Amino acid sequence: MRTILSPIVATIALMAAVPAFGQETTEDRPFSGLYVGGSVGYDFQGNDAGERISFDRNLDGTFGDNVATSTGANAFGPGFCDGRAQGITPGAGGPCENDRSRVSFAGRVGFDIQRGNIVFGAVGEAGTSRIVDYVSAYSTTPASYSLSTRIDWNASVRARAGYAADTTLFYVTGGGAYANLDQRFETSNTANTFTARGKDDAWGYTAGGGIEQKLGTNFSVGLEYLWTDLKAKDYVVRVERGSAPATNPFVLAPNTAGTDLRRSGDHLRFHSARVTAAFRF
Repeated sequence: MRTILSPIVATIALMAAVPAFGQETTEDRPFSGLYVGGSVGYDFQGNDAGERISFDRNLDGTFGDNVATSTGANAFGPGFCDGRAQGITPGAGGPCENDRSRVSFAGRVGFDIQRGNIVFGAVGEAGTSRIVDYVSAYSTTPASYSLSTRIDWNASVRARAGYAADTTLFYVTGGGAYANLDQRFETSNTANTFTARGKDDAWGYTAGGGIEQKLGTNFSVGLEYLWTDLKAKDYVVRVERGSAPATNPFVLAPNTAGTDLRRSGDHLRFHSARVTAAFRF
């Protein structure tokens, strides 16, 4: 009789263990599994104090040269501003327009594994952030010259690790970041000719942290902060003579071929504060 009952008892015990195991998965490990979601927030692009436009006067690939007039004076004596010029002189049209901060949107997919209170995983994200970074220069002509860098869309792949206190997760996150850029040049100078060249890719990193709160078995909301640092490829503008006289500072002898200009800084840095939502399978 014992031989017959033993398999029956074992089967009943196994059937009882299965629901218990499933209950542990959903209640004791609320942050395990695949999830999809999105975020909406605001990206802050602060002015880059001290940024300016740099010049390569002899076209040797080295920037930082002085552009001088025929009398030897600094052709950009009026100076620079870390914003968008509003007129042909620093005082014309008011102060420079500040860099633009913008609302951002993104979609995400990720996967987490929870072991006790510890959660670790990875998340991929893609969206748009239309922030703009400006820098301008003023020449003695007088004329203004402005460069702008705008994000068309951006993405990141990040690791995530945190501590789960019941249904609340506190986490840090970090990884690689990419952005597709729209880089532009504008000037009030109508005498010289200008040809721009460069790439629209920027690579870097992003890092931050946040809090996620489960509102049920599958749904969660949260708050997140990220700091992003992207290195843009060189965007260079070649200035040639056009209809300007031979004494024009950009083509003044002994180098009459022209002058290259670009922004002095090649990093695009910004803060992001966002609200997140996710559905976990």
